[in-house]
Amino acid sequence: MKNRKVLKTFVIAFLFFLNPIFGSFPVKSPSKAPDKNEQTTINSQNGSVFEDTKIETLKSNLESSPLTDSTKSKDDLVILLVLWFFLGFLAAHRWYAKKPAGWNILFILTFGGLGVWAIIDLISILTGNF
Repeated sequence: MKNRKVLKTFVIAFLFFLNPIFGSFPVKSPSKAPDKNEQTTINSQNGSVFEDTKIETLKSNLESSPLTDSTKSKDDLVILLVLWFFLGFLAAHRWYAKKPAGWNILFILTFGGLGVWAIIDLISILTGNF
């Protein structure tokens, strides 16, 4: 009975301290003074000012995600393989690759299509077509 109480306390403490690890959020860096060489654009509808270089940077960041580039790095494929091996039952590799949420949930509920879908994912990862 005492061992159960100790185990229960340990599990609760572990989950309490583990929670901040997964609760991260983006932090904005302190704003800097605008550079004299940056061009500004004024939106005629609401009069807001945008810096062209920042807009171009944002566009390029949105267009190039780790798994949408035509040349996937080997690191991403290794990460996908490790996620498939250790957390494949939770579809972690599919979440990492930003597959649709509905299909990921279906993958979890059907146990990876009774293993068939999981094997297909493994082959796709190994060939670089995932």
